[in-house]
Amino acid sequence: MADFILPKNSRLRPGKLHKAAEGATNIRKFHVYRYNPDDKENPQVDTFEVDMDQCGSMVLDALIHIKSKMDGTLTFRRSCREGICGSCSMNVDGTNTLACTKAIDDIKGDVKVFPLPHMPVIKDLVPDLSAAYAQYASIKPWIQAEMPAEGARERLQSPEERKKLDGLWECILCFSCSTSCPSYWWNGDRYLGPAVLLQAHRFIQDSRDEKTEERLQDLEDPFKLYRCHTIMNCTNTCPKGLNPAASIGDIKKKIVAQKV
Repeated sequence: MADFILPKNSRLRPGKLHKAAEGATNIRKFHVYRYNPDDKENPQVDTFEVDMDQCGSMVLDALIHIKSKMDGTLTFRRSCREGICGSCSMNVDGTNTLACTKAIDDIKGDVKVFPLPHMPVIKDLVPDLSAAYAQYASIKPWIQAEMPAEGARERLQSPEERKKLDGLWECILCFSCSTSCPSYWWNGDRYLGPAVLLQAHRFIQDSRDEKTEERLQDLEDPFKLYRCHTIMNCTNTCPKGLNPAASIGDIKKKIVAQKV
């Protein structure tokens, strides 16, 4: 199980058992991380017996069932339920993923649900992503172009130029990759992490952007970029099947080519 940032000097305490309704036969147990900063108690792991005959097939469906039918205080993020928004990213069965696309039947035995690892926890399954979003803002994630577009037309790309963005634009900023990266755990205050570096690569690759040189210069830093040790956790865990490690490697190549 991955590491988590807990309140200082705290340990997990015994959790509560929430039993399924009487007569339920198709039961799966869900062990869910609980933490409420307002009660000033240590975190705990509660166990919920979920009647699968009354629940959908995805982990998010089970969490919604728990909140609606068993414990209304359970807190988590969710929005689209289609693997598009990235809101419901969490650690399920030891792997960072999206709860809305993680099938319960793919998990053997009890289902363990924790927040994204090594991030401050606001409450229950909700991590504090403020620092990660600040890092994202630092790379200026928008097209920078001083030359006006021709006439009233949009900035055009050839099919070949557009193809260079494939595998980059699909990132939904769920931060599953960054929070699975040991280098980010150790140096998250300075290392940008795979999610943000993949986003940086997306704008470096964009033919419409005119600040490629400045972007590369800004990333050439012992911690912003070079804390990546190609552990590959980021690529292995990405719920969208993207390859942040390849993006980081290509940024490094471009920095070398720029110098030559």
